[in-house]
Amino acid sequence: MYEYDAIVVGAGLSGLRVAIELAEHYEVAVLSKVHPLRSHSVAAQGGINAAMSENDSWESHAFDTVKGSDYLADQDVVEVLTKNAPLAVIENERWGTAFSRTEDGKIAQRPFGGAAFPRTCYAADRTGHNLLHTTYEQALRHGVQFFDEWFVTSLVRQGDRIGGVTALDIATGAIHGFAARAVVIATGGFGRVYGHSTNALINTGDGCAIALRAGVPLKDMEFVQFHPTTLYGSSILITEGARGEGGYLLNKDNERFMKRYAPDKMELAPRDIVARAIRTEVLEGRGFEGQYVHLDLRHLGAEKIKERLPGIREICMHFAGIDPIEEPIPVLPGQHYSMGGIDCNVHGETVLKGLYAVGEAACMSVHGANRLGGNSLLETLVFGRLVGQAVSKYLEAAPKPQAAPVDEAAFTVRQDLQHLLMHDRGETPAQLREIMQHVMDEMVGVFRTKKELETALREIRVVKKRFVNVSLGRSDERFNYALVRTLELRNMLDLAESIILGALSREESRGAHWRLDFPHRDDERFLKHTLITKTDDTFSVSYKDVNLGKFEVKERSY
Repeated sequence: MYEYDAIVVGAGLSGLRVAIELAEHYEVAVLSKVHPLRSHSVAAQGGINAAMSENDSWESHAFDTVKGSDYLADQDVVEVLTKNAPLAVIENERWGTAFSRTEDGKIAQRPFGGAAFPRTCYAADRTGHNLLHTTYEQALRHGVQFFDEWFVTSLVRQGDRIGGVTALDIATGAIHGFAARAVVIATGGFGRVYGHSTNALINTGDGCAIALRAGVPLKDMEFVQFHPTTLYGSSILITEGARGEGGYLLNKDNERFMKRYAPDKMELAPRDIVARAIRTEVLEGRGFEGQYVHLDLRHLGAEKIKERLPGIREICMHFAGIDPIEEPIPVLPGQHYSMGGIDCNVHGETVLKGLYAVGEAACMSVHGANRLGGNSLLETLVFGRLVGQAVSKYLEAAPKPQAAPVDEAAFTVRQDLQHLLMHDRGETPAQLREIMQHVMDEMVGVFRTKKELETALREIRVVKKRFVNVSLGRSDERFNYALVRTLELRNMLDLAESIILGALSREESRGAHWRLDFPHRDDERFLKHTLITKTDDTFSVSYKDVNLGKFEVKERSY
């Protein structure tokens, strides 16, 4: 058994930033199912928001974020995010991130959806890639210990506090216990619950699922963001930066249709509005081949596309066989971000003492019902530092964990995995995963209805029953990715049920959650956060109030 002061689960930007904050004073280990530089933070393209220009302010950034959230964001958390934004950017710039620059040497900023000012700092269209490499280097410099290719299978409770985790060493197939006084979940989103997603295959919400099974509620799971522009045919992200640089959306009649949906902001309306607009164009017969619209960059010119959007051009050439300098890009909405996650406060604290959450796995309620582009990278760095500080303070008086519960949990997990591996006949995990993703794509998408959600819930519960008979086939203990994919599927099925339950219970339309049978926002009943709790095999739904503040709740228009 291993023993550390703190365990961080997940090696993306938020997990690394927490670990850096802790490493100076405590023994901290980061467990990740991939190498840290393959974490999904590397895929973020467009940029990171910070009010850094002369006319901009944290108050303006905060208002845009609260309005963009359809007023579901907790305003005290938004204030912390936006006040700390410039510090996060400057810190990473001083660590070595090569941000794009203006001609006079300042960090360049581009406009993003829902923002009053161009406040998105960027490194061409590879911002997440640059930030992750810089932050990883700093984690190595601070002596953070890494367990790469380790899959965390459960949280270990010790009464009312956390006692550690159990984890599968993918290389050997062995299960180990990790005793720790604090555990931080930083495992990112759970986009692979859907088939059409911009997320990496690793984004299966494992941290959220093990927290749910440990009795920690998930919050606002129904708010799933669909990015307006993913590449038709592959669902690869086409950054909002493409519209920020001036790209147009056109339907098959060559019309800039956003004038019907957001006449002031056009293509730079928040993502939920643009996604619904594209979906509406397609449903009403104005899409190409009945499925997609065009994102046209040709008028930007070859020089600007090569300088500002080189990665997008490469994606289009390699995965769609088109050069955006010469042809428009076929795009449609696809799952992109999880606004919901582990219920926690602004310090990352959960209801289980010593268990913290941060980044996309967490739901601090900073994005509410809809996240603005450029705020997710910001969230990882701002709250990574602050949650690290909160954990550090907790560790000053946290008791040493007991070894016995961790050993017992590891023994239980070994039995569970043996049971899975012994099943030599049954359904394959791939079959069940395909059914789950089809259900979520078709019935829990941009537009939702009670009838479809009830059907989706029924079908996901049937898949969960079928999972009992899943078979991995003949396999080795070492590097057994069939086993890893199966454990991920079990996690995702719990998250799919949570998403549907939240969506079915929320009888209104707000942000990214749009009910055709309840097409209006209902502040009287639903200006609240949804909580999903699992007890044994039963899920329950409850609500808690939104933290309001200086910004008055009003109708959202752009």
